Formats: sequence, C-alpha cells, structure tokens
Amino acid sequence: MADDSAVAVLEDGEQEGHGHARQKATAKLVVGAIGIVFGDIGTSPLYAFRETFAGHHHLDLDPDHILGVISILGVISLMFWSMMLVVTLKYVSIIMRADNKGEGGSLALLALINGQTKTQRWSRGIVLLGVFATALFYGDSMITPAVSVLSAVEGLAVYNANLAPAILPVAVIILLGLFWIQGLGTNKVATLFGPIMLIYFVTIAALGVLSIVKTPGILYAFNPYWAVMFFATDPLPAFLALGSVVLAVTGAEALYADMGHFGRSPIRVSWLIFVLPALMLNYMGQGALLFREGAAALHSPFYNLAPQWMQLPLIALATLAAIIASQAVISGAFSVTQQAIQLGFMPRLRIEHTSASTAGQIYIPLINWGLMVMVILLVLVFKTSSNLTAAYGIAVTGAMFIDNVLLTVVLYRLWHWKWYYAAPLLAVFYLVDGAYLAANLTKVPDGGWFPLLIGFVIFTLLTTWSRGRRLVQERLREAAMPIPVFVASAANSAVRVPGTAVFMTSTPDGVPHALLHNLKHNKVLHERVILLTVKIKDVPVVEDDGRCKLEDLGRGFFRLVLQYGFMQEPDVPAALKNVTGCGQAFKMMDTSFFLARQTLLPSANPGMPLWREKIFAWMLRNAESAMEFFRLPTNRVVELGSQVEI
Repeated sequence: MADDSAVAVLEDGEQEGHGHARQKATAKLVVGAIGIVFGDIGTSPLYAFRETFAGHHHLDLDPDHILGVISILGVISLMFWSMMLVVTLKYVSIIMRADNKGEGGSLALLALINGQTKTQRWSRGIVLLGVFATALFYGDSMITPAVSVLSAVEGLAVYNANLAPAILPVAVIILLGLFWIQGLGTNKVATLFGPIMLIYFVTIAALGVLSIVKTPGILYAFNPYWAVMFFATDPLPAFLALGSVVLAVTGAEALYADMGHFGRSPIRVSWLIFVLPALMLNYMGQGALLFREGAAALHSPFYNLAPQWMQLPLIALATLAAIIASQAVISGAFSVTQQAIQLGFMPRLRIEHTSASTAGQIYIPLINWGLMVMVILLVLVFKTSSNLTAAYGIAVTGAMFIDNVLLTVVLYRLWHWKWYYAAPLLAVFYLVDGAYLAANLTKVPDGGWFPLLIGFVIFTLLTTWSRGRRLVQERLREAAMPIPVFVASAANSAVRVPGTAVFMTSTPDGVPHALLHNLKHNKVLHERVILLTVKIKDVPVVEDDGRCKLEDLGRGFFRLVLQYGFMQEPDVPAALKNVTGCGQAFKMMDTSFFLARQTLLPSANPGMPLWREKIFAWMLRNAESAMEFFRLPTNRVVELGSQVEI
C-alpha cells in the first residue's frame, strides 16, 4: 500500500508541477523501508555485542588490562567495518544493482542469471546453490522470531530479577499472537511499523550518545587498526569472535530481498542516513559502558544503557521492534514460497490475499503454522537468546557466501566487468564472508546444526519436486500424440457438441492426456477445443499485452499459452476474457475445464532413487488442486486420472 500511495503522490505532483511531490514520495518510502526492511538488523544490538563477549567463546573483558581494551575496541571496529563492507558496499552499493525487473532476493537473482546465461556446464551448479540459499532462508525465518522476541523479553530480568520465570511464557504468548494475526492480514498494523521503528532507532542512538559522551575514547574504534590489533594480539579468540560479530549484520540480505517493495534509493537513503548511524552509536555506547563497568554490565549491555526508570518502556519498545522484525521475516517466507511455487521448486499451496489493494500482502496457511510450530519449539528447547544465537549465524553466513557466488556470475557474465576490477572486490567479499562462515561452523555442536538440518531437508524437498516434475513432463511428452495427427483423425470421426472445452496441460507439445481420456470415455469433442498451458517466466511481472500466445491448429482446435511472472498469481478465467482470435468471447457458463491428475507408478528404469520418488509422490498428493490454484470456477471443472511412470 505504501508503494501505491507514494507513486500516486509522485504522479499527481508531476502533473501539477509541485516540486515537493518527489520528496514527499521518497520520504514516505524511506519511513516504510525503515519499518519493514531494517527490523532484523535493527534488533541485533539486543544480543550481538553481548554474545561476542559472553557467548560460547568468552573474551577478556578487563578494561584496566591492555587485552581488555584491545578486545572492546577490536570488536566495535569489526562490527563497523563489517557493516561498511558487507552491508554498505556489497549489498547496498553492488548487489542491489542486480535487480530482476526491480525485484531482488536469491530466487529473483537466480531467475535473472538463468534467463540470461545458457552455459549448461556450470548453470546447474549455480541453480543448486541458489536453491540452497533459499532453503537456508527458511531456517533463518524460524530462528529470527525466536531470538528477537526472546532477547527483547529477557529485559524483564534486567529490570527485576524476580521476573525471570515469566520470560519464556511471555515470549511464547507474543509469538502465538504474532502467527495468529497473519491470517487476519497485517495491512493496517504495518502502517505503524515505520513510526515505531523510527522511535526505536532514535532511542537506541540517543542512549548510545549519552554513554559515548561519558567515555569518548570508544570513538577510536572507527580506526581499522584496532581490528587488526585484535587479531594480531589474540588470533584464535578474535577468529572465534567473528561467529558473534556477524550477528551485527544479520538481516543484510533483507535489503536486497525487499528492494521490489521500496526501490533502491529509499533503502540506500534510510540505511546510510539513519539506520547505520543509529546502530553504530548504540554499539559504541555499549562498548563505552563496558569500559566503565566491565563484566558487571555484560548481562545485558543494551538494557543497561538506560537508567532504571526507562528500562520498562525500553523493554516494551524493543519488544515491538522484535515483533516487527519477526513480521518482516514471516512475510518474506510467504513471498519466497510464492516465488518457489511459480518457478517450479515447490508444489502448489493455498495462497490467500489479505489485502484487496496490495498484491504482495499474501498469507500461506501451511507455511505460517509450520513456522509457528518450529519457532515455539526453538524457544522451549533453547530457552535463552544466548543459546539461540549459536544457531543463528550459520544460515545467514551461508546465504551471504552463496550470494558471493551468484555475484561472481553477475559481474563476469551479465555485466562483463574486467577481471582486474572484479577480482580484488570479490576477493575481499570471499575473505570476509568465508571467515564469518568458518567461525560459525565452530558453533555447529552448540546449535548451528539446526539451520543446516532445516536447510538440507528443505533443499531435498525443493530439488525433489523440481526433478520429479521434470520427469513427469518428459514422460507425458514421450507418450503424447502429435497434434496434427490427432486433429486430422479425431476432428471428423468424433461427435462435436456445443460449447468450449479447455484442456490444461503442462507441456505445450502434443495432445493432453485429459483430452485423449475424454474422447475415449465420452466419445465427443466440443465445438471449440483449447489446449492451455500456463508458463511462468524468469521475470517478476509479465504485462497484459504479452500474456497470451494463441495458435490456430485448425478444425476448432487452438493452442493457447498464458505467461505470468514469478511474482504474479495465474488467473485463467480473467485471462480468457481478453483472448481474441478464436471465435466468440469466452463465457464461463459455456466453458468446461478438463484437468489431469497423475498417479505415479514404479518404473523399470527410475529417474531418481526410490526414496525420492516416495517423497515426490507424497508432495504430489498433497499439492493444492489446479482448480483452486488457477482460480477456475468449481462447477465447470472435470478431473480425469492418468498414470505415469517416472
């Protein structure tokens, strides 16, 4: 909704000649981006700095000792330069330029690469990496709500130690409420996200400034010298600390994934002018606090920045920010799932629209309740945000490293950069992200196994569905009768009845099995027969003028291909209303839709292992009906079964 209204303001302003219209539109998008895009990275100060010192690999924290000074300044310096290299340079400055018709994210980038490069020697590997990055995102979308909400609610114990037993129940209640409201739609609540996050960022920046004023020496951390000294003085602890330092940049990939909602400029402006300064001021404030109070403040340096009277309001504000961060990642899981379905990596699932005016406001019940169960289990099993952070970094660093591989293809094959420009830049990215990934792999026994397990399970499901779907199409294509032969033999011999028959088929070649079965059992053909294939293109949106491709096959037979982008939902009846060139206009009451439902049979030469065939068969049985997915009128659909060996 924010996008639509902002565009309308801009267009009105241009027509009326008001110079402030563009500024007003940009300002609105900037506020919207702050509310949606930066929730994840914005809540990192709740736990990132604390975990670096008090997490699974403790650091020396004696501010009176040189090692303690180097540790504090070194960690802050690493956080700052990580934000500059990973977020500002890699994502904001470079990767966000690699948009697929304005859309971002791993699947959008994968579709862009796959659509513009056809070198089979390496393209399959790139596709698998992109799919694995998507699988890791699901692990991230389970951990983010758990760690964000839990770390915010843990402030209750900082305010009053007697409230510690209430932390888990309160966190679970908040998460249950968060997932319950998804089905109601979050459009109205989302309008509050921007202002709440603005207040949150201003608050944490102000608390940081108050602490820095008391200990201005923390500003030396801007110098990368202290990051280098940290590694030179204590190499192993410094390397292990990277596993927690990277928590400061979790959510960086969200900038790219949400680019289609807000555009490049608003995200860049809000990051550079507002979010980055607020985060660094707070981290430096926490570092200054440790200089003054040492380990006494380490239980929660974020909440200890605030005076006692302010801690309860700060807990409420941080909890709201954590809910917003969780909402963003849940909505992201819905969007990624929709893209995966359209691109053929996932079976059809029921998708509900929660807003009549905003296409991106969708709700997928299966994903929502699945995420809810996993998030609640994570909270109950791991119990503290500190335990959860061990599992957090793996998914993020894995996805960021895979983004480097995709970026390499983009720089060399799509943008045609000279090697002496691209190689040094990529070397820095691979070095930084590789170090972060390696440091996080040391946390696998402590919880890092969870996102890896989730990632491999979902990767197996996605690739199994893609492979099985391709095998089914190949078998159907092999058994299909050529269209000219069928038209010549059947058109004159079968009885023609009034009306239109639309036979849905996934293969644009040959005669659909449903048509052969219908002719075999009913021994009639309709006056007008449409062989309809819905294709999903490697672009986010296909405009209406490029939607339909019609071919006249003669004797009342027509081949129709409807094309959609991977961000669009197919609506066959709506598309048929705009089809011309094949006789009278389509009337739903005179049109019958014939669908084929395949039953899988064991094959003498299986296309994939038996265990994967069983998984594919289970996914096929539980996929949503094509009738609902393509929005076909329920009283005009006939389903015919067919058997396929794969």
